[in-house]
Amino acid sequence: MAGLEPKHFLWRMEGRVAIIQLNRPDRKNPLTFDSYAELRDTFRSLAYAEDVDAVVLLPNGGNFCSGGDVHDIIGPLVKMDMKELLSFTRMTGDLVKAMLNCGKPIISAVDGVAVGAGAILAMASDLRIATPAAKTAFLFTRVGLAGCDMGACAILPRIIGQGRAAELLYTGRTMSAEEGERWGFYNRLAPAEELEAEALALAGRIVSGPTFAHGITKTQLNQEWSMSLEQAIEAEAQAQAICMQTRDFERAYNAFVAKEKPVFEGN
Repeated sequence: MAGLEPKHFLWRMEGRVAIIQLNRPDRKNPLTFDSYAELRDTFRSLAYAEDVDAVVLLPNGGNFCSGGDVHDIIGPLVKMDMKELLSFTRMTGDLVKAMLNCGKPIISAVDGVAVGAGAILAMASDLRIATPAAKTAFLFTRVGLAGCDMGACAILPRIIGQGRAAELLYTGRTMSAEEGERWGFYNRLAPAEELEAEALALAGRIVSGPTFAHGITKTQLNQEWSMSLEQAIEAEAQAQAICMQTRDFERAYNAFVAKEKPVFEGN
């Protein structure tokens, strides 16, 4: 993935961390049909990328993402028939599924607006950091649509609770950064000038750990919501037994015996 050259967003690698930025800062970084599809395909490919251990989504020009572009997406949608509309909504949902199934921890660093599909990108990430100026809104009802977009009714209540999610999804109102941190949507807040460094430091801490095991953790976090408690405990028993076969587990033991800090290699 190091040589990836996307057409519709910015991509760079810092070590084993992939950094993604939407690249229409003059419009607060809206998504288009093409950028949706390219992001979906990129996250699908990340599942097989041996040189990427974490992903960071950064703002660009002081904003994260303003959702679907009014002229490039909303206008054409009004003229589509049901088959075409369903093809689009499935495609946007496939982006979220690709993020959940890419096997890499994803960190969203949010500044400015993160609304509509932009809020979904943050929601579908594993960890979220924001500036005090971040404004997050699941504003689908404000354009005449249901709040159940791209998995919002399934994922958002798991993060902030059913009642808070219901309020945001029914009203489409903006959640302030302070609310987002207090409710658990944001892991923490950081000044704008420190946001990127904070996100990359967190990513660095993650990639210095046992990255194969991190992939297992991400899988279990996403899958266990649909399991009974007994199923979850059994799934974790099997997952942990797999991790106990890794060299990283052995490295950790040897480092402990030697009173050294383990150096993990992801295998």
